[in-house]
Amino acid sequence: MRLRTLLGIDVPIVQGPFGGNLSTVALAAAVSSAGGLGSFGAHLLAPERIPSLVADLRAATARPFAVNLWVPQADEDARPTETDVARVRPYLRELGLADPDTSGAPLPDFAAQLDALLAAAPPVISFVMGLPPAAAVAEARERGIVTIGTATTPAEAVAVQAAGLDAVVASGSDAGGHRGAFLRPVAESLVGTFSLVPQVVDAVDIPVIAAGGIADARGVAAARALGADGVQVGTGFLATAESGASPAHKAALHGPGAAVTVLTRAFTGRTARAQLNRLVADLADAPVPPYPAQSALLSDLRGAASAADRADLLNLWSGQAAALTAPRTAREYLALLNST
Repeated sequence: MRLRTLLGIDVPIVQGPFGGNLSTVALAAAVSSAGGLGSFGAHLLAPERIPSLVADLRAATARPFAVNLWVPQADEDARPTETDVARVRPYLRELGLADPDTSGAPLPDFAAQLDALLAAAPPVISFVMGLPPAAAVAEARERGIVTIGTATTPAEAVAVQAAGLDAVVASGSDAGGHRGAFLRPVAESLVGTFSLVPQVVDAVDIPVIAAGGIADARGVAAARALGADGVQVGTGFLATAESGASPAHKAALHGPGAAVTVLTRAFTGRTARAQLNRLVADLADAPVPPYPAQSALLSDLRGAASAADRADLLNLWSGQAAALTAPRTAREYLALLNST
């Protein structure tokens, strides 16, 4: 009840935010309009695009929604080297692509993004990969914006609460997409969802949102039984009609490949959970550069592979419960999750 009251929602279910072109206004609005909390991953958006995004979301739904940002980490100024380019060149040529342009800024300016987002004042701002500046948390509170942090360990959840955020996502290692560890290395922060949730519930007083490996009403019930105030579901909503995932990606979520997911740095230089495919296997032992260098190298490849339905070269982000997903609309899926 307290999560629903905090967020102004009817159903204690949050749609996980997706990076790249996987988030859509249509998906976030469909979830919010059906009573959950729709989310949009904005970490790759230029600051000047953020006001129009928030305006588009407001126009699409009268209910609360969230916009998500990644908190930058210390090594995120790396640029690709010629050796790095050479390593991925065969895949680029296979899809008729030239070498990537590596001369520009590797990432949008986080401080400018955050300023733009606070000025636009969406109902909810969520963060992953770390803690936002204290001044931003204070400004959000002054503007009536609810803030949500993300933790992969109990210690991170305590840090989220200490930073003054209003709620915390307990993100288990079952989850698809990028791991958001920020206090210790990812390899030391791989706690499964149903081990993590009760420890976080015991460690903090703010509402806890369970995430990772939850794809049907049974998972929702299990998370609530462990004390979570609500759940965040990513992979299941990625599979819905309104998401920006390509047909090849959605088919993979429902296909036999969903049975095998791995943690890989192959696509972006940051550890993320994806289905095992050719590119992941080929680069498994390669000295991949850190984020965002590797992400910049493969940006064009991701777009071309998506357009060509080349699942063997696509970043098939996928949680460990992907096999429980099926083709459906976001509204239908929210109703299924809330059917306990």
